[in-house]
Amino acid sequence: MWPRLSGWLPTLGVVVLVAACGASDDGNMSENFAGTVDIGGGRNIYLECAGTGTPTVVFVSGLRFGADQWTTTADPAATSAFDGVAEFTRVCSYDRPGVVLGGDALSRSDPVPQPITTTDAVADLQSLLGATGEAGPGPYVLAAHSYGGQIARLFAGTHPDEVAGMVLIDAQSEELQTLLPPEQFEEFLRLNTPQQDSLDEYPDLERVDFVRSFDEIRAAEPIRPQPLVVLSADRSVAPQIAEGIANGSLPADIDPGYGPALDAVQPKAQADLAQLVPGATHVTNTNSGHNINIEQPQLVIDGVRDVVDAVRDGRTEP
Repeated sequence: MWPRLSGWLPTLGVVVLVAACGASDDGNMSENFAGTVDIGGGRNIYLECAGTGTPTVVFVSGLRFGADQWTTTADPAATSAFDGVAEFTRVCSYDRPGVVLGGDALSRSDPVPQPITTTDAVADLQSLLGATGEAGPGPYVLAAHSYGGQIARLFAGTHPDEVAGMVLIDAQSEELQTLLPPEQFEEFLRLNTPQQDSLDEYPDLERVDFVRSFDEIRAAEPIRPQPLVVLSADRSVAPQIAEGIANGSLPADIDPGYGPALDAVQPKAQADLAQLVPGATHVTNTNSGHNINIEQPQLVIDGVRDVVDAVRDGRTEP
């Protein structure tokens, strides 16, 4: 199984629940859509959309996760983030090139040369939204997990008129590069780089040049005042890393100081994200590890609803 390390942690013990989406015959903004979209240049990107209403919420997945991340729950009885948001507005999710889906299926989007930077991912999202009517007109609410948070923030900085609000779900911060001790940041880079056996099986597997991507975030324009909800994991990273080592989803030679180092800096990194715009809501009592959208999807649904309501009311705070 190819590892889907989302940001810096494994996905542990999840159940995949696929939303019922089907391509329609009546053109743009149909209630349900699932299929590939021609974004030009001979490339297609897979997109799923459901629900009606504005603003449209666009889910941006974590590292090596596809659209199925948002229809996945740890509790089979729970409503997924995708299905819950579709009850009150239009919602879309998509596969980036090189992601891995549940059950070892591969990305339904055409491959690109790897590694990429966040600028590449932003360009693809911009092309996708511009090429399809299924997502509806902007501006959009971007709800992003882990590495997807980097994409959402850079998109908001480079296309400010197209983003009305954001929900950052244990989003990755460039401040990890400065907050972590140098040796632990090197471990971060190593653990987020696929091992050779995975690349031998799937040469197009998503890989990100994090150093260049962090520089891109720092160089971007500040995000305009807008409704922002930040959801932060409150479970210690170190035990999850130990579990990943035990079940073989993480290398056995991880520096034993890596988990405690992350635990020490994550509160500061997450607090900084909540300072991106005035009046942001920061939820720290999540009873969740890194994958909040899988472990506690109702928190994501509620956070998105708060941002959508604020956008509809013309407020810049949720």
